[in-house]
Amino acid sequence: MAIGFALLVSADPVTIQQFSHALQELSISPDVCQEVPAAVGLLNRRKFDAVIVDLQLGDQSGLILDEVRLSSSNRTAVTFAISGSDAGCTAVRKRSEFVFERPLSAQSIRNTLKPAYGLILRERRRYFRFPVSIPVIIQRESMQELRCNSVNISEGGMAVSTFVPLIAGEDVQVQFTLPGHEIPFSAESTVCWWRTGHLGVRFMSLSQEQKSDLQSWLSRKLEEILPESVAGKFQKAGSSSIMALADRKQDTG
Repeated sequence: MAIGFALLVSADPVTIQQFSHALQELSISPDVCQEVPAAVGLLNRRKFDAVIVDLQLGDQSGLILDEVRLSSSNRTAVTFAISGSDAGCTAVRKRSEFVFERPLSAQSIRNTLKPAYGLILRERRRYFRFPVSIPVIIQRESMQELRCNSVNISEGGMAVSTFVPLIAGEDVQVQFTLPGHEIPFSAESTVCWWRTGHLGVRFMSLSQEQKSDLQSWLSRKLEEILPESVAGKFQKAGSSSIMALADRKQDTG
């Protein structure tokens, strides 16, 4: 099972093989593009947790990094550049968060991926939907409360199972209690969509404490599905979770 998804843009077969193997070792599924237009098209259609660009593509490599930052769904993806021989690549490589230096080796790729892995998982967690069935109460203004069950939950909202049609854009109050928690969550929310039998809501306001609790809970659920071989490379006795470390790195800027 893939933990994260990466877009790898390179025209070099050896580089593609090296990175595909290294990413798969970390349960990150690579989507390979050898041409810039195809990569730009994927960025407009898919969500990626990481984007790796080979600077040997020349000036066009910068276009991909620009497209990442302009993309509504990928602007927070972790970006990597693979160094090129052209001195003109210096400005482009500064627009990425991490750089793989040539000549490449399996170990050098791992050495760069390892400190970035927590950030990749953090990005994955932001969109991670954990399947869970818990009781949910939806309160609507001047109407009887709606009792239903969740289908999945993410940092930003949840899907629930209900045949009661709600209108997209309608403001509601959502209440639920996470497994293992005693205090219920309460969030002002907006209905995003309704399809027969299912409803999606986006959380508009959670207290900072509840937001942190939800993030921590989702982090644990995501780490639980990490393959043992992957988790063992990053977790040490007594250390905090890799995603908590990534969160602190982002908070301290």
